[in-house]
Amino acid sequence: MFQKERAVARLWDKDATLWKSEPEHVKIIQNSLGWLRVVDELRPHANELEAFGNDLSGPGFSHVVLMGMGGSSLCTEVLCRTFVPMSGHPLLMVLDSTVPATIRRIEGAIDPAHSLFIVASKSGTTTEPSVFYSYFFDVVEKTKGPNAGENFLAITDPGTLMEAQAQRDTFRRIFLNPSDIGGRYSALSYFGMVPAALMGLDVATILDRAKVAMELCGPKTPVRQNPGAALGAALGALATQGRNKVTLITPAPFDALGLWIEQLIAESTGKEGTGILPVAGESLSVPGVYGDDRVFVQIRLPDRPGVEEHPVLQALVEAGHPVIDLVVTDVTDLSAEFFRWEVATALAGKVLGINPFDQPNVQESKDNTKALLNDFKEKGTLGEPETVASFENLTLRADPGNKATLEPAVRGKSGREAFVACLKAHFDRVKPGDYIAITQYVDELEGRDETLQVLRTFLRDTLKVATTTGYGPRFLHSTGQFHKGGPDTGVFLQLTADDGKDVPIPGQPFGFATLVKAQARGDLQSLTSRHRRAINLDLGPDVDLGLKRLLTLIKEAVAK
Repeated sequence: MFQKERAVARLWDKDATLWKSEPEHVKIIQNSLGWLRVVDELRPHANELEAFGNDLSGPGFSHVVLMGMGGSSLCTEVLCRTFVPMSGHPLLMVLDSTVPATIRRIEGAIDPAHSLFIVASKSGTTTEPSVFYSYFFDVVEKTKGPNAGENFLAITDPGTLMEAQAQRDTFRRIFLNPSDIGGRYSALSYFGMVPAALMGLDVATILDRAKVAMELCGPKTPVRQNPGAALGAALGALATQGRNKVTLITPAPFDALGLWIEQLIAESTGKEGTGILPVAGESLSVPGVYGDDRVFVQIRLPDRPGVEEHPVLQALVEAGHPVIDLVVTDVTDLSAEFFRWEVATALAGKVLGINPFDQPNVQESKDNTKALLNDFKEKGTLGEPETVASFENLTLRADPGNKATLEPAVRGKSGREAFVACLKAHFDRVKPGDYIAITQYVDELEGRDETLQVLRTFLRDTLKVATTTGYGPRFLHSTGQFHKGGPDTGVFLQLTADDGKDVPIPGQPFGFATLVKAQARGDLQSLTSRHRRAINLDLGPDVDLGLKRLLTLIKEAVAK
């Protein structure tokens, strides 16, 4: 297909009709392909970026906090988890959660007066970075007064509200990114390379490695030898044959890469009732727990076991599952992987017949959240879904459609029995080829994440379906698009909690607790408006205890 339609050449020619011919799609696509040559644009500035990062090292700033969401922050998240900052450079942290406990945790870990804050927002109006900026600028201003701006950088597109605000508040530096690059394709632009420079990483080498991948993925390389095109052709073709769940195996040092790939693939392909579901972070197991909807992709260093040396992967191959083994020379080639996967995702979109550069349903959840917050301003409260069952500070809620399906299971029952029956009725709706998505609006902590991994593994092993997890509101800008725009194969467990003391948002009549609750409600509304199988489960005031109780109850329910 790619050779016959000159797909790779047309990609590099920025021919929008490779994907769609409708004017509204062509306009979006033509303004979304700047990532193809951003390495060439940024490479002349590599030394300048490194000098800027070195100038800010030393005793001046102990921490850098990148405040963003989705594609504007996920590359930085991967860099933080993959590389250790060079000696003398500040510790880099990422804030992409509106959960009050996360805001308090980040603030408690830094000295705001000696921290550098990066406001990263392509549009300049994205809710999360905007409120992070409002909050921390207010915090720094209380200490530094009119000099607060010297603690702030902005990365945004030219002409945005963010650029104007940064100029008004005399930010230390404003980086204007090429406007023809979408957030999830922005890893090798200023959005990824400015934080890399502040960590003391070798930006020139990072871009040079990406340049090698760029040339290999170019139109002169035959499809079978083209790293991006070959991967995209395989993923697209397998998806059309029913293997539409790409399970990512990323041993160290690429543990975090799956988080970035997840967003890229899900938001790019999950639309028009189709898509490829990326499954990141799911532990590897024996063939018997997987359905015939899987394809496995391993990304590894040369000294890690390949398929033939890996007993589990070899068993998967023998069981008939496709396994793709990608060998990466060294950890610095992470940037080459960014580029490979961008090309692969764009071309897989061609196979699926969709526009891989829009995200129609992400905006829908944002609009729902905005409407809920406007209601809050008028009424002072947010509406709640109806309660179906409750037990020991756990409350299970659902919209009228899902409630009508689940209520018969709880009639004549109460307490634990009713709660377990309701969970059983929900998970009884899982069918072969489905996936279970656990979405949690709580602070991301290591021990808490381990409990969630135990939960997803149990559900995978017992029900034999793919599982995903995602922290809100981050996942709204990644797998959230797939949840609403992709096929109706998801079964959703949304977890919320009153996670401690609220944190006010300057200039707003509500705090972060209300904002994150509205984001969760808005997402649930989007799901249920499409009649998705979704419930909300409030964990109560003690998140960790609530999670442990829920794990016990789900094991009891699903085992019945």
